[in-house]
Amino acid sequence: MGQLFSSSNSEHEDLASSFTKYFQKFKTGSKIIPQEIINSVELSMRKGNIQRANSAIRDALKEIDSTPLNVAITGETGSGKSTFINALRGIGDEERGAAKTGVVETTMERYPYKHPNMPNVVIWDLPGLGSTKFPPKTYLEKMKFHEYDFFIIVSSTRFKQNDIDLAKAVGMMKKEFYFVRTKVDSDLRNEEESKPQTFVREKVLLGIRLDCVKNFQESDIAEPPIFLISSRNFGDYDFPILMDKMISDLPVYKRHNFMLSLPNITDSAIERKQQFLKQRIWLEGFAAGLLNIIPPLNLDSDLETLKKSMEHYRTVLGVDHRSLQSLARDWKMPVDQVEAMMKSPAVFKLTDEETIEKRLSRYYQEYCVANGYLVIENHYLRKIFYLKYYFLDIVTEDSKTLLKEICLRNNLVSN
Repeated sequence: MGQLFSSSNSEHEDLASSFTKYFQKFKTGSKIIPQEIINSVELSMRKGNIQRANSAIRDALKEIDSTPLNVAITGETGSGKSTFINALRGIGDEERGAAKTGVVETTMERYPYKHPNMPNVVIWDLPGLGSTKFPPKTYLEKMKFHEYDFFIIVSSTRFKQNDIDLAKAVGMMKKEFYFVRTKVDSDLRNEEESKPQTFVREKVLLGIRLDCVKNFQESDIAEPPIFLISSRNFGDYDFPILMDKMISDLPVYKRHNFMLSLPNITDSAIERKQQFLKQRIWLEGFAAGLLNIIPPLNLDSDLETLKKSMEHYRTVLGVDHRSLQSLARDWKMPVDQVEAMMKSPAVFKLTDEETIEKRLSRYYQEYCVANGYLVIENHYLRKIFYLKYYFLDIVTEDSKTLLKEICLRNNLVSN
């Protein structure tokens, strides 16, 4: 293959158009780089300034990797705050490093919990305003208000005046906040047990929501965004809506890592992670081809890169070895049986029938037959990027398979 970029003006135009056209497939809230960067790269290409275009893409990738995200979660003791924090981080209440649940809040200090898979994402556990002696403004100063990207205010009953006062103070300082009403699964269960003949799930949920709204109306404030959730089952109730809202409200460079940090609660959430990761592969592939002669697949260096990419995809999509081990313990079965449900664990396993080189060549051909060649006008991405797309597709299907199995087993337990 020849150089990806020649000095031809028409080629400059074609490549610029290809780059921009790719991102037109994604809605504004789902792009991992700002539109102004996309426009800047396109303009640099049209002018033939390949160095500047390449630099802009690589700087955008570095910005994604280095940008921190800090989420503040506050609520009274017993509100389900710790369980919510653990669920956001994808770990159980009894796992190592989990936020402690069911204990009396004694500390007046904030506490950081790093996400186990996305270290740039930190969830801060803040003491409830009602457990301190600070007025809202002083409370925010003590808790280092300006360090957080947004606040989640948690309650398992009615939101109290302290919660409302805190939200007012946060809003006045131009930060986003969300009210999360937890333990709605317990409310539904209790209502069904006490009134089995008249129980209607939707009616009970509406009653909970209206009670929250009434609470705010009595405090003379407009109805804020209220999300009803169960930390035991994020796929139910309002958590998917909350997830979309939080991502769309974030600055663009913070979206990518936050999206990848969220639990895989629905097929659509898994697919959205896939779309974020595909954009990343495209950016990496485009930047790698702009200034270089495109070599064939190098099994020494590229194989290690592919293994790292596969492990990253498996981790953020919840089918890595640690996650499978945890499920195997819960399901009381060998981890090998869980792995057998999926394709990705076997990708790099050696067999007598096929070398790794032949297998990767087969994967490459399979991807191209199914999807066509990823052509940037008259040029092609390196094989390694086709294989990254192929691996991502495999892991996405594995994640959906695992989610289906989890839902099936949960339904069997609940019935």
